[in-house]
Parts: sequence; structure tokens; C-alpha cells
Amino acid sequence: MCGIVGIAGDFPREECLSIVGKMNRAIEHRGPDDDGAWAEDGFGFGMQRLSIIDLAGGHQPMWDEPSGIGLVFNGEIYNYKSLRTKIDSTLHLNWTTESDTEVVLKSLVNGGENSIDDWNGMFAVASWDQKKKSLLLIRDRMGVKPLYYFWDGRTLLFASEIKALLASGLVERRINKQAIWDYLTYRYVPGPETVWHQIRKLPPGHLLRFKRNGEPEEVRYWESDVISDEFNIRSEDEIDSEFASLFLDAVELRLVASDVPVGVFLSGGLDSSSIAAAAVELGHKNFHTFSVGFDEGGYFSELPYARQVAAHVGAQYHEVVIGQKQFIDMLPEVVFSSDEPLADLSLVPLLALSRLARKDVKVVLSGEGSDEILAGYNFDRSEREFARLRVLQQFPKQALRLGVAVSKLGFPEGLQRKAEKVANIPLGNWNKIALPHITRHFNQVEKGQLWPNESQRDSERIIAEQYAAARSTDPLQQMLSVYQRSWMVEDLLMKADKTTMAASLEARTPFLDYRMVEWANRQQNSTKVKRIGFNNYETKSVLRRFCEKRLPKSIVNRPKRGFPSPGNRWLQNGLDGWARETLLSSNGKLTEVFSRKMISDLIEQARLGKGDGGDRAWMLIILELWLRVWDANLL
Repeated sequence: MCGIVGIAGDFPREECLSIVGKMNRAIEHRGPDDDGAWAEDGFGFGMQRLSIIDLAGGHQPMWDEPSGIGLVFNGEIYNYKSLRTKIDSTLHLNWTTESDTEVVLKSLVNGGENSIDDWNGMFAVASWDQKKKSLLLIRDRMGVKPLYYFWDGRTLLFASEIKALLASGLVERRINKQAIWDYLTYRYVPGPETVWHQIRKLPPGHLLRFKRNGEPEEVRYWESDVISDEFNIRSEDEIDSEFASLFLDAVELRLVASDVPVGVFLSGGLDSSSIAAAAVELGHKNFHTFSVGFDEGGYFSELPYARQVAAHVGAQYHEVVIGQKQFIDMLPEVVFSSDEPLADLSLVPLLALSRLARKDVKVVLSGEGSDEILAGYNFDRSEREFARLRVLQQFPKQALRLGVAVSKLGFPEGLQRKAEKVANIPLGNWNKIALPHITRHFNQVEKGQLWPNESQRDSERIIAEQYAAARSTDPLQQMLSVYQRSWMVEDLLMKADKTTMAASLEARTPFLDYRMVEWANRQQNSTKVKRIGFNNYETKSVLRRFCEKRLPKSIVNRPKRGFPSPGNRWLQNGLDGWARETLLSSNGKLTEVFSRKMISDLIEQARLGKGDGGDRAWMLIILELWLRVWDANLL
């Protein structure tokens, strides 16, 4: 695991080296074990290395001298040993290291861009061809590893974190107001835009080609949409066997592709517990697990469940407990680490957890992605509603029209509108109208009131475009498709990368093994959300059946919590004064452009626990702190 940086532009070699050096130092936390840099006139790149595989070798940048191709690489290729054997079977190359970096380099040299299809891992790669003076940037399929680039028409910069681009001294710190506008709806900045003008995220499953005196060209190399294979009908036992084989192999790859100890982030929920159970089944015993809770206890601490799972699998259990003061004190660090405004309050416990884990291991396995590929969250309620609607829409049109007429005889307006939709709109189009999403806070009108004299494009255009692009006509599959492309990438995976790497810790996500994703995306709904009674459905059904044989029932059947934070409760119990001081003080950044009255009203709503006032207040607090930490303003 590393951080990578680079520059292409009209600069002499020494200046390239100087700029790369400044960029490297800005992300030293991503790789404190080693660093490297290389430059020529017009191009330079570098890296910070966290040594995981081939601790003595694997120094970067790494070069293939005959071809003149070199690279810097952030991430892990879990199947690098089998790829090396495959390459050797035909080319009989001379290898100088035991690292996965050299496998990536040799495969690119000998197979070109098509070789990416063979990589199973998480990665951000920058490859420079000295002879052709061309740059290739590659981001992994699911977007586990971030990769940013800046382009102003003359100079191209790239890096694993935005702070490295800013450290170059070549980027004008001009806020992208559309990005802030979108943040106020989603609580994160949707890609491929970023909070800074002229800085973009390379989208997941994409590569970027660039030649001197040319323009950057983004190209998609992989995509897996959620659309079931209706013709591949198998028994439940066959489906369970396929899942178990894939999941166990995904966990095994992420355990063995390391020359340092590996642990597990353990919440005691289904996802992380299944990883721990799989590790034991694969013969990995006495490993470390790490858990975090709040001193509020109760709903806000899952530690009793985590302890139960750790004892069940025989792991070395570690925990950390944080309180309100530590939470508040850590907020500026979290805001700095995350690069962009990200109002997911679980960032704080996740950073504390990462620091705890780093005392014992360099690598942890984590459960991100399970809900988005196997239909967790509240998708049982969604599928129950969709099932009813499917039945209704099978009735003859005349019967549906009669239902609409009956609904107008004194029934509530909401029921009347629903009857109209059932009668006139195919179920496959409902999501394209309602645009369901896990986060939706300020709407277009409210943002206009909050931010007077400012108007940007409606943020719902982003989700609307993603629903329009979904290939399936099934509403559950459409929602999973959108969640995988939006919330999962820009909130969950960004949060996981930035907090773990801030602690010089590598996080691996077995559920996002691309083979697992492709398999899950082809399954019928019942594999994920299964009907288990007259009106009951269970989420992540195939995973639950896997866990029933391996974990206590109290773990398998417990409701999902997902890093719950007492932040909103604190605002109702005395922290509202701190919130007012933070947002409405004379040195506040937001009050330069935002409505003071609306901010004050939101804090009062948060204090009273009304609606999503707490979530909205925290979004503004995080944005205010971000503006201060990065010395930015919205003027």
C-alpha cells in the first residue's frame, strides 16, 4: 500500500523532482516505510510506500529497462503469484523482486492495457513510457483506491490524495461551488467532480491516457451493472455453494497476499463477523480483531456483539471506546484526512479504530460493499413494497382504472396518487421518478434559501442520470446499481481509505472482489432479499445462510446498525451551544454567504430532534470545519 504522485508539463527535470518531493511529503502517512522519485524533463513521479509484500524489495518507481516503461503503484494485486506463474509459462522473464508491483509492471509491458483484466485487487497505477512520452493512469474496478488528477490545459498532476496536488504549489485553490451545492444534498461530493476547481477523480473502472502536448482521455475498461440472469436457474444449495466458494477464496486471497500480520475490523455485525468466521474456516487462527464503541453504551456500542464473535472464533480481541470530548477534538483531524467535506460521523470512530489496529498490524479486512451487492440496509422493506406493486400491476387495466376511481371517494391524497401511479406507470419507471437514495438532505429550494445569491444545477440530476443508465427494469436491481456507483464509492470507500491510510494502515474489502460483485449482480432478487413469510423478507439472505453454519444465531439475526453515532443525541443534550459557537461565531466561514437565520433555525431543529435537523446541522459543522482547516471560502 502506497501513495503515488506525479507531474507532466513544461518543467525541467530538477523542478519536476522538487514538485514531486513536495507532493510526496504531503502524503507520507500513506507510506512511511519507504519513498522514491524519478524525473526527466517534462515528467516526474514518486511514491510513499507502506511495505506489505516483499518488504526488502519492491522499491518504487520500478522500471522495465528494455521497454523504457516505469510505474508507481498504490494497492495490492491479490492474485499476483498466479499471474507471475502465468507470465512465466510463456515468456520466461527475469524477475528481480518478489513483489506484486513487478507483476503489474511486467504484465503491462507484455500485455498492455488488456492485462488489467487479469488483476484481482485494489489499485491506483501510474505508468510512464519514456520512449512514447505517454502516461497511463488506472483506477481499480470498484473504486477502493482513490486517484485524483488536475489539468489546466498545460500541466497534468495526479495523486492518491488531493492534499498532494495542493502541495505542488501549482493548483489555484478555487472552490468548485457546484461540488458544495451537491454536498449539501448528499453529504459527500459526488464524483467525478471534487471540491476544487480543475481537480477530478478518475472514476472507478477507468483509465486515463495522456501524451505530452495532448489532452487527457478517460476510458472505461470495466463495468458490472445489476441485472439478473433469469435463465440461469439453480437450486438454493447450488447458489449457496457458489457464494461460499467465491467468498472464502476472496477472504483467503486477502489474508495470504501479505508478508505482515493481518487483522479484521469487527463490529459484531453480519458482514465483519462473516469475514472473521471465514478466516477461521480457512485455517487462520489466533488473529487480531479490532472494535470501537462510544461510551454512551446501549445502541451506540456494538462491543458486546464484537466480543461475542471474537470469543466464538478464538481471535485476539482489541477495542477502543471514545466519548464526546474525544470525538469533538478529533473532528479537525478527520476533516483534514478526508480531503473533501464528508459528513459521515463514523469517520471519527473509524480513525480511532485504525489507530488502535496499527499498533498490532499493518493490514485489516473490512466489510464494505456487502450491503450494496447483497441488498442490506432496508431493502427488505423496499422489496416487500415492490412485490405488492408487481401483483397489482398484473391486474387488467380496467380493474386498475376502477381502483383509481374508488381511491377518489374520500381516500387520502397520498393513496390517490399511488393508485394513479400503479395504474399508469410501469414499476420499472418508478425509481426514475422518485430517485430513491440513502442520503438526501437539502433540496434545490432549501439550498437557495440557505445560500442566497447562489444557484447551481439541481443535484438530483446525478442520481437521475444513474437511474436512467441502469439496465434492469427491476426497481430493486436499479437501486443496487445506483448505490454501487454513488454512495458506496464516494462515502464508504473514501471514508475507509482516508481514515485507514491516515493511520498508515491498509484496509482490504473481500466483498468487493470483482468476481464476487459480478456474481452477485447477476443473481435474482431472492438470492439477496428472500421472502420468509406471508409479509416478511430478509436482507442478504445468501450471506445469512453462510453465517448460520458458522456463527451464533444472536449475531446472524441481529438488526444492522452500521457504526451508529450519538452525534444527533449530543445536539439535543447540550452540544447545541458548541454548534452555535462553531457555525455563528464572528470568525465563521459559512456565515459569509449562508443565511444566519436558517443556520440558527437548523441548530434549533437539531436541539429539538425535529426531522433530519441533526444530520443537516452536522453537515454544516463539517463544512465549516473543512473551510477552516483548508483556509478556503465560498465567496
